Amino acid sequence: MRQRPIHVSVVILIALASGIFGALFGARGGLTPLLGTNVAVVDHGGVNLTPVWEAWRVLDEKYVPATTTAPLTDRERVWGMVEGLANAYGDPYTVFMPPEKATVFQEDIRGSFGGVGIELGMRTGMLTVIAPLKGTPAATADIRTGDAILEIDGVSTASLSIDEAIARIRGEIGTVVTLTLAREGVHELITVPLTRALIQVPTIEHALRSDGVYVISLYNFGATAADAMRTALRSFIQSGSDRLLIDLRGNPGGYLDAAVDIAGWFLPLGAVVVTEDYGGRMAETVHRSTGHMVYEPHWKVAVLVDEGSASASEILAGALQEHGVATLIGERTFGKGSVQELVELADDALLKVTVARWLTPHGVSISDGGLTPDILLERPTDEATSSDPWLAATALYLTTGTTTPR
Repeated sequence: MRQRPIHVSVVILIALASGIFGALFGARGGLTPLLGTNVAVVDHGGVNLTPVWEAWRVLDEKYVPATTTAPLTDRERVWGMVEGLANAYGDPYTVFMPPEKATVFQEDIRGSFGGVGIELGMRTGMLTVIAPLKGTPAATADIRTGDAILEIDGVSTASLSIDEAIARIRGEIGTVVTLTLAREGVHELITVPLTRALIQVPTIEHALRSDGVYVISLYNFGATAADAMRTALRSFIQSGSDRLLIDLRGNPGGYLDAAVDIAGWFLPLGAVVVTEDYGGRMAETVHRSTGHMVYEPHWKVAVLVDEGSASASEILAGALQEHGVATLIGERTFGKGSVQELVELADDALLKVTVARWLTPHGVSISDGGLTPDILLERPTDEATSSDPWLAATALYLTTGTTTPR
């Protein structure tokens, strides 16, 4: 089965640029037919592009650089236009990358690199930590879900895309990157130097607690997640317990196929796991359970989530919640429910564009504020007072039906 990473760009399509590129470059790739002194009216899909060429002409005729910086080339101005078009959608995951940035991006996703172990997203227009990954420099330095990253090595993140921020945080293993953070409830900014390392995150941990609750902590939906979950479920069944706690806190997502496959261990054949909605541009794609279920109706299952649970975590949690298999406990999830596609444009530029959104089995958009748990837990004011109060509360619910000790 083809695996699709849904928390990053999902597939590279090799395509010739059309629309604005066709208008700009013409049949032979030249700019001059549209950029002379007479402004051309170009109609593309009923949209009058006259203001574009008027602005080009005015800048051509009047602009004088305030510094000795070399003037922009025509090609650089074209890239600026496309970047502005992408930014106009207001979607932090729809990003244009000119050739130089595209080359760096492609090298990053193909090769190994040093990082600090942070999954990033956008929230209210600010670069935000979705989750620090277990066992990484970020987790060791107590970077937390919900922290806003204001600066990277002194450079403001206000105008950076997520991909640009990632490129600045990544670097040679052993080197240091300094993040400036804003944290809810903390009045002063937090400055954290982090030493880049090779990021190797465990996929899963599982064990039987002394109270008889079996805990499976899934940290990502990588290529090995489904097989690891199969092994963990086998151990759960062999333990003789009928109380299962699936911990998805801080799990930023991964492959769609892994989430659908894991859901299949709990849902009957053909049950809807998630729907891929293309906004009416094409027919929806419905992903259904393969029905290799081991779930028994007498099991008590709880899924523990927090605001660091995103993407594939939300797909699995939403499916189990809405099909009545599991009780969702914790806090509202992150709300990363969109799909991105990489499209190659002319001259090796790239456009990463949001092409679909994920809907739960009941048709709820994951991007609209995430999932709401059946039982909400309040984040402790001092997390150091207990080793893991949320885990303890969820285990108590599976044992007694309440999260509060009697």
